Amino acid sequence: MTLEMKNACEKCDSPLDFESHAFICSYECTFCPDCAASMENRCPNCGGELKERPRREARQEN
Repeated sequence: MTLEMKNACEKCDSPLDFESHAFICSYECTFCPDCAASMENRCPNCGGELKERPRREARQEN
């Protein structure tokens, strides 16, 4: 099972790339740091805790 890396904040729609600082809940709802802080790190969809999303480095083409 892989983590779905969403490309925008679900609240304000700001863009999030793989290297962006973002927060997710256990259902992979995704929020930018400002929105996560404004919601006190609680997901508005499930009520779960928002944690830092792991960052993924861009792949280098061979």
